[in-house]
Amino acid sequence: MALRAHQPSAVLLGVSLLGLTLSSCSSSGVSTVPEDPGSSSAPWGLNLREDPASVLSASQQAAADHNLLLLATARTSTMQREMQQAADAGYSLAGIQGGKTAWGSWELVVIMQRNPDSTPKAEYWLLATSKTSTMQEELQLAGNSGFVYRAQTSFNKETVVILERNRDLESIQRIEYKLLATTKTSTMQQELLAATVAGFNFAGVTVAEHLFGNKEIVTILSRPVTGN
Repeated sequence: MALRAHQPSAVLLGVSLLGLTLSSCSSSGVSTVPEDPGSSSAPWGLNLREDPASVLSASQQAAADHNLLLLATARTSTMQREMQQAADAGYSLAGIQGGKTAWGSWELVVIMQRNPDSTPKAEYWLLATSKTSTMQEELQLAGNSGFVYRAQTSFNKETVVILERNRDLESIQRIEYKLLATTKTSTMQQELLAATVAGFNFAGVTVAEHLFGNKEIVTILSRPVTGN
């Protein structure tokens, strides 16, 4: 089904976040990340040093005193940009879910939470792809730049993963990612055991429907890179 083209919406919630499924995502067109965390240039053309209030849309600015922000869009590339704008205004990822909303259209929904006492620090990298081999490559690219797994979900036959990095860090801790994908739970069990023996820790899992209609269990694991 073709994605419905429409403008992303940002809705403010002044209530506690309840029951939103956390998960991870991917993107076939990965944005370039800064060469170092202290760089003043952001991967999406945003000035990370500017006044946080100036990077929010009008509707988001009107809700600046509240603690929850809802972002919804049919395009993963748009979501990455919206998330970074919110992060520059002091919000951080709280939850993500992909699925069909009104009129049967696919939307990616993200909840961002704001701590008024904290300084904006987070950089986000959103990955979205229907190919697990591509996702493995993009995950490792993000891991080499110090991005940490935060969440994943499935979205219109794509697996979507969100990673986060503290841009104020003086040094990068590289992370090695391993993606396991199979249609059989018994096979997944065996692969999980082998990965944990090798020192990997579980990060997240989703069941995603891919292009040819088959459903795969997609599990992501990680471990810190030691040495050079």
